[in-house]
Amino acid sequence: MDNLTLFGLLAVTLMLVFYALEDRSPWYILAFAGSCLLASAYGFLQGAWPFGVVEAIWSGVAAERWWRRAG
Repeated sequence: MDNLTLFGLLAVTLMLVFYALEDRSPWYILAFAGSCLLASAYGFLQGAWPFGVVEAIWSGVAAERWWRRAG
């Protein structure tokens, strides 16, 4: 397993964990948004730009949810 694949695995695992914990605290929603950005970076680095774009959008959606819930 190369470093890029390991990075992608970490990003997607963090997304799953933080998504499961979102109901516990708004900070987990923000952490989910950050992990979506990591997954987006992975998508672009790997050459799967549609995945990168969708994950970047999903990060924005999650950040908006965090903003509404935290405020």
